[in-house]
Amino acid sequence: MRVYPAVYIRGLRRYSTYRAATIAGIFTNSVFGCINAAVLLALFSVRPEINGYDAADAVTQVFVCQALIATVAIMGPPLDLGERIRSGAVGTDLLRPVPLLGWWLAEDLGRATFSIVFRGVPTFLVGVLLFDLLLPGTLGHWTLVLASVALAAVIGFALRYLYEVAGFWILDTRGIWAVVGLVGPVAAGMLLPLPLFPPAVADVLRVLPWAATVQIPAEVMLGKESLPGGTAAGGLALQAGWAAALLLLGAWLTSLATRKVVVQGG
Repeated sequence: MRVYPAVYIRGLRRYSTYRAATIAGIFTNSVFGCINAAVLLALFSVRPEINGYDAADAVTQVFVCQALIATVAIMGPPLDLGERIRSGAVGTDLLRPVPLLGWWLAEDLGRATFSIVFRGVPTFLVGVLLFDLLLPGTLGHWTLVLASVALAAVIGFALRYLYEVAGFWILDTRGIWAVVGLVGPVAAGMLLPLPLFPPAVADVLRVLPWAATVQIPAEVMLGKESLPGGTAAGGLALQAGWAAALLLLGAWLTSLATRKVVVQGG
């Protein structure tokens, strides 16, 4: 259907208008990346290797995280869907001849594309200029990294969609965001690489969907054997599995919720 490319372009154009915010985001992510990298370099100067990670691995992951922070949007912003459910405007959305999930996915992928190209890449290049980051050496490896980033964006959307679609039952999703805004970045490996956690904790966090948004793309770039199956293909398979499962869950919950909708304010 041609509607999905149109909605995708709409999302891309919408976020391309916030140029000042994009520049500020690049600056903020770069500064926090440098601070986090300096802290980890100090840590690894005392202990050169931790659970298969060395200083170069950790610093590279720091800037992968900063490059992806806006793309996967683990810490927000929320989709506008939650507010539209609360206000009742979702009733208009349900009249469209396309599924609610598909519409929001197409628009959010437009946002994610803009974020990775115009905010993520410049932030990562700052890391390349200031630190000795570990970069893929072949085109094939870069292709795997891009595939992993694309799946991370889909998973990030699916998680945020589930948070928002809960508004059909609880009406206000701010409480959910208060919890996942704290848990999500930790479980994703965004604040601290998961290998720096105790192995038993890291093993649990690694199989959760949040890790598929940051930790797995970072390890695909680094070529780590800690990926499922010890290969990038295993990591991509886990990401694809989570993407499919979360989207199917989102579609099922949407179908369940819209069978009987109580519209607030309308």
